[in-house]
Amino acid sequence: MTEASTAYSPAPEGGWTIETVAAELLRCEDERIERPPFTDEWPELDLDTGYAIQDLNLQRRLERGEKLIGVKLGLTSRAKQQRMGVHFPFVAWLTDGMILPVGDPVPQGKLIHPRIEPEIVFIMGEGLSGPGVTAAQAMAAVESVWGGAEVIDSRYQDFRFKAGDVSADNASSGAFVTGPIGLPPESLDLATEAVLVEVNGVIVDSATGAAVQGHPGEALALAANDLARRGHAIEAGWIVLTGGMTDAVFAPPGSSTAMHFTNLGSVFLNGGAAPDSGDD
Repeated sequence: MTEASTAYSPAPEGGWTIETVAAELLRCEDERIERPPFTDEWPELDLDTGYAIQDLNLQRRLERGEKLIGVKLGLTSRAKQQRMGVHFPFVAWLTDGMILPVGDPVPQGKLIHPRIEPEIVFIMGEGLSGPGVTAAQAMAAVESVWGGAEVIDSRYQDFRFKAGDVSADNASSGAFVTGPIGLPPESLDLATEAVLVEVNGVIVDSATGAAVQGHPGEALALAANDLARRGHAIEAGWIVLTGGMTDAVFAPPGSSTAMHFTNLGSVFLNGGAAPDSGDD
């Protein structure tokens, strides 16, 4: 396949359901198909229905051999919320199929329209179960802090979606990579930990950890509490991506992107080759 397909499925007779949307989203991901948001045809697709779709597709990922390794937050920064027109964060799943090995290029042959955003990443030393988790309690459960980059993708054309669409789509998951330096959380002031976003040698954006819900620990607490509402908990050893610190930047073939953190080192990603050149 040389480019993302547009052969998306029409609404089934009788309309979309949790099961049919889940199947269509996995098919779109596997076949690099972009489509209009489901809420165009199913306006009742709300946040909690989207989470039910997300959970169903997690089970399907596990059944096909992927391993659950953590969670990610989406739209935790005001910049991201304004960009997407959705004004509250989401929690989604991470599996080992989303790991991008250090040094590997953006997997253009697997993604539709990848974008990159800087993240503060936690490795959990202890489990965390809501409700009622505070940021201080959340941070006490963190073993180490890393800089990272998430390569987000969306199965929706032009990244256009509503809350139910994006929660169903696992919060635009694609791939992620962590940087070279992990530090204990007590050694950092995460609210002031800064990042510079460099694209093709030019600094295009910057932010601090305060962009993520005021402090990344607040995002972690939000994740634990939201998962509790859904009957889940964060487990020891899990990876938690706390959400993009800045708006995401495009990652076309041939591009070069770097995220330079104050204390957590730098994460480098090259855009790789176009899908029709054999890069997958």
